[in-house]
Order: sequence, then C-alpha cells, then structure tokens
Amino acid sequence: MNGLKENKCPDLLTLAKARGSVRSFKSSKVERAKLEYILEVARLAPSAVNFQPWAFVVVRDPEKLKALYDCYPREWFASAPMCIVVCGDHSTSWKRLSDNKDFCDVDIAIATEHLVLAAAEQGLGSCWVCNFDVQRCKKILNLPDLWEPMVLLPLGYPAEGVETERKRKPFNDVVRWEDF
Repeated sequence: MNGLKENKCPDLLTLAKARGSVRSFKSSKVERAKLEYILEVARLAPSAVNFQPWAFVVVRDPEKLKALYDCYPREWFASAPMCIVVCGDHSTSWKRLSDNKDFCDVDIAIATEHLVLAAAEQGLGSCWVCNFDVQRCKKILNLPDLWEPMVLLPLGYPAEGVETERKRKPFNDVVRWEDF
C-alpha cells in the first residue's frame, strides 16, 4: 500500500514518510476543491526575497494532456489524469549580489515540494518530472516567453497496490553536527 490517506496526516514527519513517487494512477478526476487547496499551499511557499517567481499551469484537458505527454513519452506518465506544470520566471527571481546566482530554481523546487506534500496530504499521488522537452511544452501550452516550464507534476489518485519509492540514505550519512 502507498501509505497515503484520504484524511489529513497528523504531522509533517508522518506525511513525509507517506509521500513517495507515484507512477500509476487511477483515471478518477481530482476534485477542484483539492486542487485549489494544493495550489494555495504552493502559492504560500517561501521564496528568495519573497519574489515568488512562479506560475502553476493546471492541465486537465484531454487534448492538451495528450500533447503534453509527448514531452515526456513514458507510459506511466500518460496514466495521470492531470498535470501541473510548474513554471519559473528568471526575470522576476532574486539574484544574489555577490555572484549573481539566480534563485529561481531553488524557489521553484520549494513551491513544487509544497505541491507534492499538499497532494499527499489530500490522498493524491505525484512524481517530479524534470527530464522533458521544455521547448515543446512551452509551445503546447502557449507559455509567455519569460516563463520556463521547470517541472511536470503528474497528479492523481494512486492506482491500487502502488508502492512508492522509499529508498533514502541513512540519517547519519546526511547530517553533520558541528555544535555538539
């Protein structure tokens, strides 16, 4: 079982443990109220200097989805009943003064993780997709020139019996204590 519940998880650690990459979806539509909730959580995500250089394109139209699936031609991807395309606008993102580092990618990652966790909380599955045809995606969705599609986030109810990826490095392999 995938560990996701229809009702809300009691705490963030439980939610993080329940969340995983889903690559098989039921055909059921996601309710608009759940989508609005998920998108509101992402809208509230932190960003560098609060510039919020993001846009979320919700794709549910079957013709647009079919075209979008051509940007990442994997059978499992086509099983999702919808997709949120997370876009970044580098012209509005914060750049660090000392080295001109553009924080758009960081901000988009934070907002996307908010989407993913909110979806899991609502009993939905998702999977980050970053290896796709960006130019084709821009054309299909007729995106403004300054918007870069950065993440395809297929979204839906996980198919029955779907296992999510849970392989993680051990705690002590990723944490370094300097003050103890």
